[in-house]
Amino acid sequence: MAEPWLTIIGLNEDGLGGLTLASRAALTSAEIVFGSPRHLALAGVRGREWGIPFSIEPVLAERGRQVVVLASGDPFWHGAGGSMINRLQPGEWRSFPVPSTFALAANRLGWRLEETICLGLHAAPLQRLRMVLAQGQKVICLLRDGAAVGELGTYLQAENFGGSTLHVMESLGGTRANYSKITPQEAKTSSFSAPVAVGVDCVGRGMPRASGLPDDLFEHDGQITKRPIRALTLSALAPRAGEVMWDIGAGSGSVSIEVLLAAPGAVAHAVEADTMRAVRALGNAQTFGVSHRWHLHQGAAVDVVAGLPRPDLVFVGGGASEELVRAIWRLLPQGARLVMNGVTLETEALLYAWHGAKGGQLLRIDLAEAGALGSRRGWEASRPVVQWSVAK
Repeated sequence: MAEPWLTIIGLNEDGLGGLTLASRAALTSAEIVFGSPRHLALAGVRGREWGIPFSIEPVLAERGRQVVVLASGDPFWHGAGGSMINRLQPGEWRSFPVPSTFALAANRLGWRLEETICLGLHAAPLQRLRMVLAQGQKVICLLRDGAAVGELGTYLQAENFGGSTLHVMESLGGTRANYSKITPQEAKTSSFSAPVAVGVDCVGRGMPRASGLPDDLFEHDGQITKRPIRALTLSALAPRAGEVMWDIGAGSGSVSIEVLLAAPGAVAHAVEADTMRAVRALGNAQTFGVSHRWHLHQGAAVDVVAGLPRPDLVFVGGGASEELVRAIWRLLPQGARLVMNGVTLETEALLYAWHGAKGGQLLRIDLAEAGALGSRRGWEASRPVVQWSVAK
């Protein structure tokens, strides 16, 4: 096999002193070196700085020459390697990692890395923390810059984790390394410099992890699949990691958002015709930190579905028509699951007919909640929901 033309070299704050002989040899023989200004300075080489926004195209344009890309620590853990690999063929590249920032931070703090959640928030919103914050949980975050430490403190306070401890680590592994132990409140008035990682020792009450989150966690105008119905719907949908979901008539987006929270790597395509509801649903996805896996399609569902990626599961929350169900069934791959909820008599009739033709499970859900009845209490019945679930 020909020698790889691309070498990815992990580099820490100790610069050349932390590199292996193989890394140094690749750096010496390179015809061109790409890296951030900080990495180029640490390696003591003249090279080409990354553009903003980051793009792999300049590297690919040098295919055939001996090229080195400098990255932080382990290039394939929240690093440049992961951003580049989909554009490369096996045999084109090799990688020489050094300890990741997460490893350096865990060793500095004495935290078991296998029990610690590691997040790269240097290019992602702080909302990714939402579902991992929990009493006693330890989290190591890579942050964009020193100012982001204060933003993290503000976010933790807003999420009622203001009692947490922040371990701020600047320039880990180098001569400029600095460590500070502060509170989220103190983070808002302190000054730090990049590169920076923060260990969060969480104190606070985290989000419930069972299906059917409280309705008031979602912004909505009343058009939301209510908590008990949502729990039964999620059970019927049976989400699995890596699947593709359609959420038809998304409303608040609560069902598809909970699917993504339950299924790592799953992707949801939400269809909503109402502009205000679409904007609100997108805001909910952002708040829960899943907007990178939740894609909004605005318009009439019957016009939109043909252009969506083929699904593994589909949810229709209401307002279905014969035309829509026919379109969905035609596009549904073999083995994919469909769950539909109906409240109106017209939708019920539609579900009865399709259940008779295609089988599956038909469920009628009648719920009642205790409420005031004069000086006493009585049962207040909700509208019954008919649910049809089927695998094609």
